[in-house]
Amino acid sequence: MNMNAIPSTEFPDKPPLVDGLSPQVMRQWKVAPISMDESGIRVAMANPRDLYLRELLESVYQKPVEALAASEEDILAAIYRWYEADVDLEGEDGDAASQAEDELWEDPEQLRDLASEAPVIRLVNHFISQALEVKASDIHFEPFKDHLKVRYRIDGVLHDIESVSRKLQPAITSRLKLMAKMNIAEMRLPQDGRIKVRDGRREIDIRVSSLPTLFGESIVLRLLNRDEVRLDLAYLGMPPDMLDTFGRLIQRPYGLVLVTGPTGSGKTTTLYAVMNRINAPDKKIVTVEDPVEYQLDGINQIQVKPKIGLTFASALRTILRQDPDVVLVGEIRDAETAEIAVQSALTGHLVFSTLHTNDAASAIIRLQEMGVESYLLSSSLLGVLAQRLVRRICHECKTEYEMSPELLQQAVQALGLEGKQVPARVWRGKGCSHCANTGYSGRTGIFELLEVDDRVRRRILQGVDSEGISRAARAAGMRMLRQDGLKKVLEGLTTPEEVMRVTN
Repeated sequence: MNMNAIPSTEFPDKPPLVDGLSPQVMRQWKVAPISMDESGIRVAMANPRDLYLRELLESVYQKPVEALAASEEDILAAIYRWYEADVDLEGEDGDAASQAEDELWEDPEQLRDLASEAPVIRLVNHFISQALEVKASDIHFEPFKDHLKVRYRIDGVLHDIESVSRKLQPAITSRLKLMAKMNIAEMRLPQDGRIKVRDGRREIDIRVSSLPTLFGESIVLRLLNRDEVRLDLAYLGMPPDMLDTFGRLIQRPYGLVLVTGPTGSGKTTTLYAVMNRINAPDKKIVTVEDPVEYQLDGINQIQVKPKIGLTFASALRTILRQDPDVVLVGEIRDAETAEIAVQSALTGHLVFSTLHTNDAASAIIRLQEMGVESYLLSSSLLGVLAQRLVRRICHECKTEYEMSPELLQQAVQALGLEGKQVPARVWRGKGCSHCANTGYSGRTGIFELLEVDDRVRRRILQGVDSEGISRAARAAGMRMLRQDGLKKVLEGLTTPEEVMRVTN
């Protein structure tokens, strides 16, 4: 391999077609491909004596590598030019540059031209394809004074990915809004849009949301990959005994079943899995959702549209005239929806819905606070399932370690295992390329199922608080969220830290 130096003028105007080197990897390794043909690949390297990197490149491409020395500045400038911008505005008068940018933001045609430039298109495509590769659920583009921050939400946790030049923000924002068929000239009001992309054989549905902030529009992309969502109750992580009880509740002919938890805790996936389980030719199932996230065969799904008066409550009234057997209300947000849902459950319909509460017992108190009478609630409510999502330990870098005495004691108390032998050794992930060095890969649910039996029903009629209802349910055998989580820790599925994080 030669050690020839390469001046900045010899870097190509466009990146050569070299798979396997993303802009992020190039920046991290300070390496840029110059050309590739059948005889080999020529790369510019800030440290051409890095034998490990050269061997790695040779193993990736199965070709000889010619390493060319180049300055770190020249390499980064080439990557910037290829993937971020054609023009470097440095050196302009600050006020003039700021004024030019403001004018640009006000001219939709210039924004459209900017968003159509090849480097911008490549950069946006890179962020989306990289997010799909690491199985991110969301991409956040967040504008700040000096840069545009890009973050991915992977297994429910946000990770900083990259900071992009502030000068690229109008182009990236406009490109995303054009793809989502949003109004690029409207920057003062929030907007929503949708992008459909195909990744190989997979069709990815992307929900796009824009929000004006102090330094420009914040854009969030929600990636919905239908192929990777298994709408199967048995797959969600519910313990076998709880799954049997819940399976019995959802087969009842009428009544109200609630699923509760914060945003992003998997409530919608659980309810879709329920719909899949009970869907049959002899049942008419109608849902009202905001938004309809996945299309289910054989089920009538309604998207609410508050702007034209189609709210949860108004849709629910109409649904009941459609002679349904099962009704799914995406969320109980107000007293009117709560009242209609309870009345529907009392008049021969099986009703499912969600609430944003921390635990199962609190959902009952929330409905009472909305004005639902205790006697109606005690007669209609079948059960409440509270849930959270915890990250699973990566199976590629899973390693065993010993819990601290304090954590072990906490687990013993939570699980009610005092006086019994409990293994002190549990597992965690060290971090590897398979899990993006997080130690976690994928998620599973932890659950708390409150079945409304006679004991709980009496507490509801007596108007006791959530702790009183929870005590009655625990006396009947209900496991708390943290208990189910720590049980999964001892089974090697997740870590104590992860359970504490989502149940605090």
